[in-house]
Amino acid sequence: MKALRLTEWRHEPELVEVAEPVAGSGEAVVRVAAAGACHSDLHLMRDFAPGQLPWDPPFTLGHENAGYVDSLGPGVSRFKVGQPVAVYGPWGCGHCSRCLAGLETYCEDQAAAPVVGGGGGLGRDGGMAELMLVPAADRHLVSLPEELDPVLAAPLTDAGLTSYHAIRRSWPKLVPGASALVIGVGGLGHLALQILEATTACEVIAVDSRPEALRLALECGAETALAPGEDAVSSVMEVTKGRGVDAVFDFVGSDATLALAAAAARQCGDLTIVGLAGGSLSYSFFTVPYELSVQSTYWGSRPELVEVLELAARDLLRPEVTTFPLEEALDAYRGLENGKLSGRAVVLPAG
Repeated sequence: MKALRLTEWRHEPELVEVAEPVAGSGEAVVRVAAAGACHSDLHLMRDFAPGQLPWDPPFTLGHENAGYVDSLGPGVSRFKVGQPVAVYGPWGCGHCSRCLAGLETYCEDQAAAPVVGGGGGLGRDGGMAELMLVPAADRHLVSLPEELDPVLAAPLTDAGLTSYHAIRRSWPKLVPGASALVIGVGGLGHLALQILEATTACEVIAVDSRPEALRLALECGAETALAPGEDAVSSVMEVTKGRGVDAVFDFVGSDATLALAAAAARQCGDLTIVGLAGGSLSYSFFTVPYELSVQSTYWGSRPELVEVLELAARDLLRPEVTTFPLEEALDAYRGLENGKLSGRAVVLPAG
C-alpha cells in the first residue's frame, strides 16, 4: 500500500510503497477514511535533527485519524470489524496514574510506552496510508457517533481535542459576564471559538492578521474580530470595559502574540499557550497582571475526546476542512505552510 512517510529529518515526506500491517495481540488495524494534516508535522519536517527527539524517521505521518476497524488481533474486546472509530493519538504506558485517567499525553512511564512521547504519526506509523496499526486498541480507539462523518472527526482528534482541553481548564473563569481572547484563527483556533460558544456564556474576541481568518472567526462565534497591531490591546480593553479578558488562548505562541496575550489579560485570569511558534514571555512581578496563571498544554485526554466527538455529533462543533487525496498530501502541507488554507486540511487515504 502507499504511505506518506517522513524518511529523514529536515526533508520533504515521500509517498512510498509499504507492507500492509497485521494486527497482533491487543491491536487493531484501522482502514483510514481521513487523516488531518497538522502544523506540528511541519515542525517535524523542518525543525528537528537526529538526537533531538526520542525517536527518528522513518515513519508514516498522520496523527489525526478516523476510519473503520479493518481487523482485530486477539484480546480486543470493545470493538468489532467495520465499526467507525477515531484514533486517540498519544500512546502512553497504560498503567501510570496519568494513563489510567485517560491522559496518556502526560504519561509518566515513557519507557513502557509504545513510543516515547509520541504515538501514531509521531514516531510510530500514522494514518497517511490506507491502513494503520493501533496498539492497545481498547484504549486507543474511540467509537464514532453514528451521526459523525469520519472526515470531520479526524481533525477533532487533535485540533479539536487540544483546543477543548485548553478551554476546559478555564471553564470556572468563563462564567456569564466574563470574556475570552483567541489569538490565531487557524486549524485549532476556529474550533476553539466554536467550543467557547458551545460550552460557555462568555464574550469572545478573536485576533488574526488575515482578513479571511477574521471573517471565519465571526462565523465561528466570535463577537469581535481584530487585527493585531498597536491598537489591538486598547481595542480589547474597550470591549472588556478596561478589565481585560479572563482567559487568553494563544494558538500562535510567538513573542508578539504572547506580549499581546499578557497585555490583554485580566488580573486573576488565565493565559494558555498552545501554539508552537517558539516565542517567550517576560514574566516577573511587574510584567504581567496580578495572579495571572500562565500555562502550556499538550493535546488532551481520552474522555475529553469522547466529549469533543459528542459536541460534533450534535452539530455544535464543525471543522472547516479542505480535503486532498493521498497522492496530493504534500499539497496539503504546502498550503498549510504558506497560510493559504482555511480551517484544517484532511487527507483521504482510502479515496
